[in-house]
Amino acid sequence: MIFKADIIQLDAPTPWGIFFQDSATPQMEGLEELHNNIMFYLAIILFTVVWIMITVIRNFIASKSPISHKYMNHGTLIELIWTITPALILILIAFPSFKLLYLMDEVMDPSLVIYGEGHQWYWSYQYPDFTNDEGEFVEYDSYIIPESDLEEGRFRMLEVDNRVVIPELTHTRFVISAADVIHSYACPSLGIKVDAYPGRLNQASVYLNRKGTFFGQCSEICGILHSSMPIAIQSVSIKDFLLWLRDQIES
Repeated sequence: MIFKADIIQLDAPTPWGIFFQDSATPQMEGLEELHNNIMFYLAIILFTVVWIMITVIRNFIASKSPISHKYMNHGTLIELIWTITPALILILIAFPSFKLLYLMDEVMDPSLVIYGEGHQWYWSYQYPDFTNDEGEFVEYDSYIIPESDLEEGRFRMLEVDNRVVIPELTHTRFVISAADVIHSYACPSLGIKVDAYPGRLNQASVYLNRKGTFFGQCSEICGILHSSMPIAIQSVSIKDFLLWLRDQIES
């Protein structure tokens, strides 16, 4: 089922893209902020190291300093500085990193649970909170759409026949597993990457703060058709979600 929101906004990889996709969850916004802070530190470190190297090369070439003096080449103070300073920088990076890591792993009380299972080579989904008249869960398989069947404007190697539909502004928990080999459920815009192991359940919580369609792929090499396991997650309004859910239950 395709909603009008697809025409307005779509999140997908871009050719030769070097930046993150637009974030759609608080955890992805936190990851982007952490990335920008670390890049700031790295830029300062790069500038400092390059300046020191150029200064040393200019001042200690053979023509300027033909005789080596032990007190010019060795010093306890400078060795302490270049040992302690990196340690302090790592601490500055570690604290916000650990904080974000624990916030992402925090268990929220979800309003919706989606169970995803990886197969060679497709994903299957189940909504265990909803059942039909026969007591069966809402479930379906999601296969890649072959290039020959793609409609105009659709993305090659990313579109699927059945998208994951979830309501916006709702705490949603993804429970991920696998039926055969190890897979990995990853969607960059949502900031999630969950390994799918046979016989084991892993989870990730998301809170989509806007509508849109967000694409991901299996991120664990799982066989010859590993590249044919795309993920398409569609965020819609509560009303549209209930209408979609009714269609799934009645079908």
